[in-house]
Amino acid sequence: MAVPPTYVDLGKSAKDVFTKGYGFGLIKLDLKTKSENGLEFTSTGSANTETSKVAGSLETKYKWEEHGLTFTEKWNTDNTLGTEITLEDQMAKGLKLTFDSSFSPNTGKKSGKIKTGYKRDHINLGCDVDYDINGTAIHGAAVVGYEGWLAGYQMTFEAGRNRITQSNFAVGYKTEEFQLHTNVNDGTEFGGSIYQKVNDQLETAVNLAWTAGNSNTRFGIAAKYQIDADAAFSAKVNNSSLVGLGYTQTLKPGIKLTLSALLDGKNINAGGHKLGLGLEFQA
Repeated sequence: MAVPPTYVDLGKSAKDVFTKGYGFGLIKLDLKTKSENGLEFTSTGSANTETSKVAGSLETKYKWEEHGLTFTEKWNTDNTLGTEITLEDQMAKGLKLTFDSSFSPNTGKKSGKIKTGYKRDHINLGCDVDYDINGTAIHGAAVVGYEGWLAGYQMTFEAGRNRITQSNFAVGYKTEEFQLHTNVNDGTEFGGSIYQKVNDQLETAVNLAWTAGNSNTRFGIAAKYQIDADAAFSAKVNNSSLVGLGYTQTLKPGIKLTLSALLDGKNINAGGHKLGLGLEFQA
């Protein structure tokens, strides 16, 4: 087995089937461009159809590949500024260092993170140190893999409280066409997912979750069908009878349209359903 995924990416294929291709209750516009010198610009704007709140963000990224450096600047409509510097595969092969800071001029709030990651065959490690006004927190994660089997652990230690505030475990099995993922969060939240790539056109996923002391199990199934090279249809439903539908169409190279709807199966005639529209430009 090659390098296993990070802890947060365990079960990612199933998550993508449930989340990608949908944008309920939003009108969203994405614009991505890349200049000849490698400078990337990403701008995003969205409007919530229920609250009428408009949000936007702007990101610039420059990669200095010969030195393994990436510089990223971020801004959003909450007037938060962010700077990120990443150094990868320079001090040691597989080692990634990231310095991340943010500042809000309106509130004066500042925060900073130092992120480290190390990956090689059969192992993927991560350790982040988070500094803000609430104190220092250390986030650690490790994933090991062997012959398709995966096992991971994630924890958070808050220095101000002098104790571990998060402790999560995960076990899974992964092949190119099938993935099984189970996890336990803080000993009280249990979850699992199954991903199956039926063929080149059809992907399916199932997930379930429950909380200790609560008999209610949350359950969902989802599927994505690639109609052709330019169009895809997605559908999902959960045990609350919420039905999600999504359709993605590439109008022309670099222009993608996404339509989505969330329907309440228990109250089809009552209204309150959510619609979404997304348009993505890439050049």
